Amino acid sequence: MNPLLDFSGLPRFADIRPEHVTPAADELLAAARKTVEACVTDKDEPSWQRFVAPMEDANERLSRAWGQVSHLHSVMDSPELREAYNENLPKITQYYAELGQHEGLFKKFKALKRSVGYAMLTAAQQTIVENELRDFKLGGAELPAASKQRFMEIQQELAARSAKFEENLLDATNAFAHIVENRDELAGIPDDVLEMAQAMAEQDGKTGWKFSLHMPSYLPVMQYADNRHLRETLYRAYVTRASEHGPEKLDNTSLIRDIVRRRREAASLLGFSNYAEVSLEPKMAETPAQVLDFLNELGYRAKPYAERDMQELREFAARELGLADLQAWDIAYASEKLRVARYSFSDHEVKQYFPESEVLAGMFKVVETLYGLHIRPSKAPVWHEDVKFFEINDHSGQKIGEFYLDLYARASKRGGAWMDDAITRRKKGEGIQTPVAYLNCNYTAPLPGKPALFTHDEVITLFHEFGHGLHHLLTKIEDLGVSGINGVEWDAVELPSQFMENFCWEWDVLRHMTRHVDTGASLPRELFDKMLAAKNFQAGMQTMRQLEFSLFDMHLHYDFDPDGKESALDLLNRIRAQVAVIVPPDYNRFPNNFSHIFAGGYAAGYYSYKWAEVLSADAYALFEENGVLNPEVGHRFWSEILAQGGARPAIESFKAFRGREPTIDALLRHNGMN
Repeated sequence: MNPLLDFSGLPRFADIRPEHVTPAADELLAAARKTVEACVTDKDEPSWQRFVAPMEDANERLSRAWGQVSHLHSVMDSPELREAYNENLPKITQYYAELGQHEGLFKKFKALKRSVGYAMLTAAQQTIVENELRDFKLGGAELPAASKQRFMEIQQELAARSAKFEENLLDATNAFAHIVENRDELAGIPDDVLEMAQAMAEQDGKTGWKFSLHMPSYLPVMQYADNRHLRETLYRAYVTRASEHGPEKLDNTSLIRDIVRRRREAASLLGFSNYAEVSLEPKMAETPAQVLDFLNELGYRAKPYAERDMQELREFAARELGLADLQAWDIAYASEKLRVARYSFSDHEVKQYFPESEVLAGMFKVVETLYGLHIRPSKAPVWHEDVKFFEINDHSGQKIGEFYLDLYARASKRGGAWMDDAITRRKKGEGIQTPVAYLNCNYTAPLPGKPALFTHDEVITLFHEFGHGLHHLLTKIEDLGVSGINGVEWDAVELPSQFMENFCWEWDVLRHMTRHVDTGASLPRELFDKMLAAKNFQAGMQTMRQLEFSLFDMHLHYDFDPDGKESALDLLNRIRAQVAVIVPPDYNRFPNNFSHIFAGGYAAGYYSYKWAEVLSADAYALFEENGVLNPEVGHRFWSEILAQGGARPAIESFKAFRGREPTIDALLRHNGMN
């Protein structure tokens, strides 16, 4: 049996082969179209059971199978899998575009909304119907035939170009390697990083030390290497990935203009002035102007702190490091030196206290304490030997959810960290389908005989992704369309993830999740106090960097003309002239590797990181007021926010938890900018 067609349990990753993709896609697409036709031609008045439920079943099967293919494309890419993925992506995209424009389905949903039975639906089911009606309009269902056809073509073209953007970036990242033969050129780089670099060189049959553009290799060089030329070499390679500075076939420049142009055309067909307005329709924010006002206000509050941070760094670099002309490839290095000088600790020193086993146990302990749950290792077919699998149970032993954990970087895996859903909670027959999540990071794999060690920033990232996972896994909604993260406004979806980050700064949490890799000692209170003192180190600079990306994204999709003389890079440079305190060199091609907005679903939505940070900081303040590991407040957060999924507007969930509207004050206080 084709493993992609087996929905009896967990995905059968050990059995899935590229040759399974096309037959599974074709069979599931045919079945889904048949279901749609049956639902549309049914003469009876539409009801949830006769109309919505069969559609959900068919579309869930397609979504689960294609989700497994997409996941493998992201974590275990190969030429054969990539070919199968790209061959079927247009078919999948076309089906969903057809669905979004289907006049018969649109009429059925409108009839369901008008029916007597609508009032009998649950609040969650009514929300699903409302969302469907909105999405039909955004999918082009009300367009004339010729415009519908063009809109569908645009969706297919965008899907293909986004996939190509991500593939070019992965290939460009993998194509770079820098070998250093002389040990003297590697002064300052930690020993464990050098061991990894030496092992990488040996794998290629070479002597010396090999450095790549994957974060576990790239970041330590930028942070610790005394060799300025080495830093500049890697920096230049990193910021010019997938640009005209590399192989022409991997250059994303034309894809950027193509993607923005097609998004604008799609928005115009739908009657919107720009794509940003389309993007904001299902979000909390109401207009591009409102988002820009929010970003500009935050920038106005943060920029003085950022300018102070940068001035301190310049003075320190000139005085202590002999770097009178501080460049972009010096920033991470000089910042680390300044932090060590000011707070008397380094990232590398802290990293020795965070072996993987202790970090996971500590993170699970937080969740178990707050929500009364139990997390334990379990077994499942996996896509790589490094992948772990866990089960979450409540106090009675009832299974709540399960998740995969894929922590380490490898050449076949796209960069960054992310959560994705494998199976979503929903009522099926008399039972409940248990949700399953993927949690993915790109950390340094352990060397033989040693545990993996995480920097504190990596611990924060892990907590962040686990927050997304909990949002998916701890839902109590039983209708697929608004269960877990489904139906949650995009600019609110970061609330649970950023909320979890706060626990990484609590002594009562950290002291139970640390053990020095050599001595076995827990993190000393003195070192924690230094970390806490350094928590907002360069917070102004970091905030302005996020605002730079958010403003670029919003303007690109709001008032930028992709057919005009200005390029996306010109736009970014114009924004940098207004907000940036770090001006990169002319050859920097950041847009060419900004996969969040060109391949990752954040188009005209990157601002949501800061928008949701306001919500998460304000929510966490209630824990600060009542005890950060307070189970009573924890259960309230679960029931009012995590459990609700997309069944009600996020602002209602927030107010139900907090008792009032959110304010920006807690965020500014957490960042030391109040």
